[in-house]
Amino acid sequence: MKHFYLFYVCKHLKNDFPNLVSYNRFVELQQKIAMPLVVFLKVCRTGKCSGISLIDSTTLKVCHIKRERQNRVFRGTATKGCGTLGWFFGFKLHLIINDKGEIISFVITQGNVDDRQPLKLESFIRAVSGKLYGDKGYISKELSEILFCDGIHLVTKMRNNMKGGEIPLKDRLMLRKRAVIDELKNICQIEHTRHRCFTNFITNLIAGLLAYSFLPKKPSIKVQVVEDKQIRLF
Repeated sequence: MKHFYLFYVCKHLKNDFPNLVSYNRFVELQQKIAMPLVVFLKVCRTGKCSGISLIDSTTLKVCHIKRERQNRVFRGTATKGCGTLGWFFGFKLHLIINDKGEIISFVITQGNVDDRQPLKLESFIRAVSGKLYGDKGYISKELSEILFCDGIHLVTKMRNNMKGGEIPLKDRLMLRKRAVIDELKNICQIEHTRHRCFTNFITNLIAGLLAYSFLPKKPSIKVQVVEDKQIRLF
């Protein structure tokens, strides 16, 4: 970001932005646009639920796990948590997307918050209906009953020691496509460890989500029913 601002914006976009400030001042001014960006993303850039939604969480590391005690910027806010790749120090981004790859809802929590906790928030699942696909971390009988009352069918993989009927073929194939959510971190670079304050961390994250919403081609899922027992996912 610093290289882009100093060597591209300040040199080649002076006609478009005649009152450019220094990079340090630019970083300070970012704090004033955090709330407008959140409102714009929530009101104008979220997608609509199509009856097929996917939920997942991704870690947002703010520093190396071995330097957690030396971190001053996020002292008292970031926490230690355990993800798929091991322990980390930072936050979690919980996302719900539709089959077109559009963001339906999102919430940011501390790193030690259980993945199932945000699903208990009415504001997080308000726009969701139909089937919601998640991994084994969302398995909860109580949570499934609560969501079912709200018109949401939570579909997860089954653990080896669980008893019950077999998951339908279409649901098994859909569960394999949850990885499209991880593409957000790779495409829009919402994670880095050089934040100067918590507000700039939020601003950078929301700006990344907004940039993703404007992408013409998003990682999506196309379902084609060939016959009654044949389903193709692209």
